[in-house]
Amino acid sequence: MIIDTDIHSTIDPRRVADFLKEPWLSRYRSGNRGPGHPGYWNPNGVMRSDVVLPDGTRIESRPDALSRHFFDANDIAYGVLNAGSLHIGLTPEPDYAAAVVAAENDVLAADWLGADPRFRASLTVSPADPELAAREIHRHGDNPGFVQVLMPSASRMPYGQRYFHPIYAAAAAHDLPVAIHPGSEGVGISYAPSAAGYPSTYLEWHTGLVGSYIAQVISLVTEGVFVKFPTLKFVLIEGGMCWLPPLLWRLDKNWKALRMTTPWLVRPPSEIVFDHVRLTTQPIEEPENREHFRRMLEMFPAERMLMFSSDFPHWDGDTPDFCAGAFPDALRPRVMGETARELYRLPGA
Repeated sequence: MIIDTDIHSTIDPRRVADFLKEPWLSRYRSGNRGPGHPGYWNPNGVMRSDVVLPDGTRIESRPDALSRHFFDANDIAYGVLNAGSLHIGLTPEPDYAAAVVAAENDVLAADWLGADPRFRASLTVSPADPELAAREIHRHGDNPGFVQVLMPSASRMPYGQRYFHPIYAAAAAHDLPVAIHPGSEGVGISYAPSAAGYPSTYLEWHTGLVGSYIAQVISLVTEGVFVKFPTLKFVLIEGGMCWLPPLLWRLDKNWKALRMTTPWLVRPPSEIVFDHVRLTTQPIEEPENREHFRRMLEMFPAERMLMFSSDFPHWDGDTPDFCAGAFPDALRPRVMGETARELYRLPGA
């Protein structure tokens, strides 16, 4: 069973407009849709150029095309569509951001989730106003097509802080994981893309995105999110994986000496991460010596933490066969489908 946890279908802005009311509708139609992108130039383009159909449309733009040309072609049992506008979650205007992502969620529910029984989707929320985000989770949280809550990986403050806890309370109430996805670093009201400031090139920006994940994991654990919400799972999409073991070694060591500052943590941070955090595979690390990668897999419970993702149709995506070949035989079924099936409570084969 192959379950793809990161597919970037696209939503037609004209359909989003159908679900918007004034004063947001005119603004959306004018093209004002949030703070935009950081502006770094990617010579490959963001989307693959080889997924254009004969009629000029793209595979990811229509449910029927995505079913036939991606799900059928790759024998995908289920796929999670991450189609919402993450960047708008970092606009300084929280009401507009909440209205746009709510309309996008409505389009997903109306046009996509019923189009193919293999389709599942992330429920996008704007973290700019956690109370509005919680309201959106409650609005769609019982729809079985939505299997997780999605936010940008960049934020105006670390995600462990209590400001964001209403989002986690709502997600936990509906037994939904919360996920973050990169690309919004340096956008809108978020912090700079790196701890050192603003990079000069896409190469530097793209490589350093993992810094957001490191900071967010430390914050979520040390602020006690998983103590306060013991059933909550957190998914790190498109952040890689090999940075995790050395981070947890450092975090465990420091916790032993400084645990007085976080009295709510009564067990090593690594154990909390192993229980509550899941990671998707793309962009999978590719060292020259593939044995080095497999050694890294032995340093954390990859069999219950890793989930396959293609990142289709982004320029640096990974096909299922390419990803499967990177993992030992014993680990492959868990990574390619079983861990995601359990997390998202999907039917078995």
